[in-house]
Amino acid sequence: MLDLSTRKVVGRIAVGGKPAGIAMSRDGKTAFVASTEGKFVSVIDAASRTIRAQIKMPDTPLGVAADPSGAFIYVSGFYNPRIYKIDVATAAIVDTASVGASPSGVAVSPDGSLIVIADRDDDALSIIDAATFKAKATVKVGAHPFGVTIDADGARVYSANVESNDVSVVDLATGKLIGTAPAGKRPYVVALAGGRGFTSDQYGGTVSAFDLKTLQLIGRVSVGEYPEGLEASADGRTIYVVDWFSNDVYAIDAQTLNVTAQMAVGDGPRAFGTFLRKTP
Repeated sequence: MLDLSTRKVVGRIAVGGKPAGIAMSRDGKTAFVASTEGKFVSVIDAASRTIRAQIKMPDTPLGVAADPSGAFIYVSGFYNPRIYKIDVATAAIVDTASVGASPSGVAVSPDGSLIVIADRDDDALSIIDAATFKAKATVKVGAHPFGVTIDADGARVYSANVESNDVSVVDLATGKLIGTAPAGKRPYVVALAGGRGFTSDQYGGTVSAFDLKTLQLIGRVSVGEYPEGLEASADGRTIYVVDWFSNDVYAIDAQTLNVTAQMAVGDGPRAFGTFLRKTP
């Protein structure tokens, strides 16, 4: 765990099982971490930094997203392929739905009504109705979508397409592709801040920025080696990127695109999802 004010490591939590996917509850009190090799999801109390529960999964869990109500989390099963609805209070799987091949990133609309899954090997997004847990639409996007992000208005979905080196923009209400924005080499996820979109470019060692209105490239910032996790601060001023191979986290000014900090962390940091904690 990093304290972003002091930019120092303040704690470590042993999770195991090669953790990758991560989500935070809206109140910042609970973290959910998917361990791909362990085939479980850890439920972590953020204040005490202890594991409250481990939820066994029938498949390799990858993406995870938390419902705004705090009642459920949604986890993608990479090989089955399915999306799992898990009751947080009971730590039990209460529903599943079939999705496209190799489901990866998961996102929930701000009102909790829709779930979007990146179906990597189908080059598509699945849109699930949260109430019925049935498929509402399938949208073709770029090659191998991985990370998926919904904007704060619940209007647009952005998918980072690993093999086509771009970002697909989808209208969530209509399920229609709006356009495509450029990215660097092998974009992993998308973050949004200040009228801009950002991608972590794994093979490029960069973060790319594009304009959300024109979908044109603004610029690129060199960061650490093999950047993966990417998220904007609550005030939208800073973009944080987690560099898997160089074992650090970079802070980038969202407007000037200047690197403002480089923070050393443990070996092989990954963060596929929401990894910044809102302080209660």
